[in-house]
Amino acid sequence: MTGRPIEAAEAAEAYIRFWESLSPDSLGRLAEIAAPEIHFSDPFNDVRGLDAFRTVFDDMFRRVSEPRFQVTGHAIDGNLCFLRWVLTFRTGRRERRIDGVSEIRFDGSGLAIEHVDHWDAAGQLYERIPVLGAILRMIRRRLAA
Repeated sequence: MTGRPIEAAEAAEAYIRFWESLSPDSLGRLAEIAAPEIHFSDPFNDVRGLDAFRTVFDDMFRRVSEPRFQVTGHAIDGNLCFLRWVLTFRTGRRERRIDGVSEIRFDGSGLAIEHVDHWDAAGQLYERIPVLGAILRMIRRRLAA
């Protein structure tokens, strides 16, 4: 990003382009969209700083095949952007899908200073594990209205 003030809409478009074209090679360009002190959290991680942020996604590329983010919608309020997305990936022969929402806060230069992912780890991941999934589905049914 440049030294001039960046509108959140412009920052959001750059952020979306980055995540939709994510690859192991593009992770080296995280500093183009994220501040050095970025805070990232999701159901499994809560990290601060570019190096830790990158480590989360380096690990994703090691654990799964063909991960791909597709942003299906976004909304902006001041310096805050909400992204609705779908992550598809492969584990073995199976294609998996996770639907989620990210809450991104930008600084005045258009860099993300906070990225919080919201998605249902139990319903979209754990319930697909054979024995654990059956237990979680039973618990979910008992707690449902």
